[in-house]
Amino acid sequence: MEDFLVWVVWVLAAAALLSSGIAVVLFSNPFFSALALIVNLASLAVLYLILAAEFVAAAQVLVYAGAIVVMFLFVIAYLGGRADAPWAGGPTLQSVAAIVAAGAIAVEVVVVVALKAGDRLANAAEIPATFGSPSEIGRLFLGPHLLAFEVTSIVLLVAAVGGVILGTAVPRERRG
Repeated sequence: MEDFLVWVVWVLAAAALLSSGIAVVLFSNPFFSALALIVNLASLAVLYLILAAEFVAAAQVLVYAGAIVVMFLFVIAYLGGRADAPWAGGPTLQSVAAIVAAGAIAVEVVVVVALKAGDRLANAAEIPATFGSPSEIGRLFLGPHLLAFEVTSIVLLVAAVGGVILGTAVPRERRG
């Protein structure tokens, strides 16, 4: 019975994850897309909980759904109706090419995973007891992945400064 409940929760979370991810892309209203993104991130947190990674699930909800999406909502409120409508006027050659390229990459990922995994997907992986714990995440971030962690921090800082600069810049049409 316990395994059945885990499978039910997994199927529901996976369905919510996929459907909300599609909704993020398909909604024409950016506010509804941001709300669908919150559902997507919460569904991902449920999948982390199934993997017994409570800390990662909590960080997922607090950092991404709590902070990043709120920032998106502020940007959406700031831009209002001035945001570009990428699908206005029908699909362009560039958008069709991007969809075809994304589909090709998705097929490639599925093929590579299927070829590399072989029979390993049939066996359950051994998950150490420290998986997802704060000390294990800290050990990985401050050990072998320190350079990537610091580069990501710098890129996010540059993006935040660039966003502030772009937000305070006055367009030429309004100057005079």
